Amino acid sequence: MNITVIGTGYVGLVVGACLAETGNAVTCADVDQAKIDGLLKNVLPIYEPGLDDYVERNQSQERIRFTSDVPSAIASADVVFIAVGTPPDEDGSADLRHVLSVAEQIGLHMKRELVVITKSTVPVGTAQKVAACVAKNAKFPFHMCSNPEFLKEGAAIDDFMKPDRVVIGVDSDHARSVMAELYAPFVRTGKPIIFMDIASAEMTKYAANAMLATRISFMNEIANLCERVGADVDQVRKGIGSDGRIGPAFLFPGPGYGGSCFPKDVKALVRTSREYGVPLRVLASVEDANDAQKHRLFEKVKATLGDVKGKQVALWGLAFKPNTDDMREAPALVLIEELLDAGATVVAHDPVAMHETQRRVGDRIRYAESNYAALEGSDALVIVTDWNEYRHPDFERMRRTLASPVIVDGRNLYDARKMRSLGFTYDSIGRGSVA
Repeated sequence: MNITVIGTGYVGLVVGACLAETGNAVTCADVDQAKIDGLLKNVLPIYEPGLDDYVERNQSQERIRFTSDVPSAIASADVVFIAVGTPPDEDGSADLRHVLSVAEQIGLHMKRELVVITKSTVPVGTAQKVAACVAKNAKFPFHMCSNPEFLKEGAAIDDFMKPDRVVIGVDSDHARSVMAELYAPFVRTGKPIIFMDIASAEMTKYAANAMLATRISFMNEIANLCERVGADVDQVRKGIGSDGRIGPAFLFPGPGYGGSCFPKDVKALVRTSREYGVPLRVLASVEDANDAQKHRLFEKVKATLGDVKGKQVALWGLAFKPNTDDMREAPALVLIEELLDAGATVVAHDPVAMHETQRRVGDRIRYAESNYAALEGSDALVIVTDWNEYRHPDFERMRRTLASPVIVDGRNLYDARKMRSLGFTYDSIGRGSVA
């Protein structure tokens, strides 16, 4: 099956590489020539564990190719995935300009019956708009399909190759047959392919992300209350997570969610609800709670250090989560701006996201070669991202290196009593502070 994926961002590149891994002939097309030039040399525009191996292996076996010639990529295809960006517009709605532009190109350049798949996260009703754009110029029959992605950054390869489920919205038996064949290698263990109407598939993606965002904001608010009443959020998390109706996932408190999906998708779903006159009050509160949570780390630094003007603060972690270099909506960006505005000096370390941070923040902060180097001369350490290498550090070395032994742990990595016994002033999320 000849597959074309238009868009070589996070979603498009993972989709193309994983489909090539099962033997398909895949063409990944993008109008960004610099990005394509890099991919031809196996230089990826994103960091995702294992993805570089997939790209290099399948490119060497000629199962995947990269091109900036979008028309020719469409002309050779039996199946086209639309995987371009849908950034939030100023009003929170998804910007569909790139999606609809690709749809027009498909209509102009298709050379045979085609299955057109929206892989980008798009609002309900987008497939109809895409179909209308394709139809304006199409000379061959085509079939619309919505196939939302459920890829966790940092675990995207496993999520695609071993999915919990595959959600597919179709408008014809032909599309259903093609998609069933395409995804058969990924569900041999019995995981379901769930076929549904296209509108339901589009809604499923937003509803799933909104539910997960809700769990995060709910737990963050419970953590804030725990601090006031003297409860330990870690114990509360275990207590409620052991309930089979709730489960343990997405119950870890922290500095708020970020990334490319949750903030954008919650905003877009709230916007859609307003357009249809069905307000989603819970989600509006989820968004407000998350925005407030991103200020908690700075509040804790101030509560511990007092006036931070002239103080140096070390950050461990910059990306919104570990195993990615994604800085979109990252809590670290909020913390950095607040610290700089208050007159502090910031020195940061992250295993992979420092280059992307520098692109966004520039040289207004310093970047340390190692996590311990960031501590030298620092009046406090703030743990922002829970990278594995931060979980079991040399605490004695940390205490010696810091100018003052102050830690604000935004990910609850360490045992509070142990930190006190080691001589640290230690604060975390939902567990109170110890000194």
